[in-house]
Amino acid sequence: MAGDVRIPAHLEVAGLRRRVESAGGFATILNRGERDAGTILVVCVENGATIGLHERMPQMDGTRKWEEILQKQDDAAAYLERRGAQDPDLWIVELDIANGKRFVYE
Repeated sequence: MAGDVRIPAHLEVAGLRRRVESAGGFATILNRGERDAGTILVVCVENGATIGLHERMPQMDGTRKWEEILQKQDDAAAYLERRGAQDPDLWIVELDIANGKRFVYE
């Protein structure tokens, strides 16, 4: 199947927030992107330290797959600033919960 069905970005972010908060964590929207078609970048934080950045990237077959962009604090702030400048439609969501990436890849 070429392409994939996308739910609106604001609904995906809202669902992600609810799942994290119901598990006892915190989810903060750092940047609100385009309501329906914005790209979502997730910052995973544990005990105040960035442990990974995850973004859904377009694939050759037209689908979009989550990929880990950075691990640990390796230039996370610079990357977020650069991505925000490149894409004004970008949603940036911070998850502060142990093993936050499990919520991204579910």
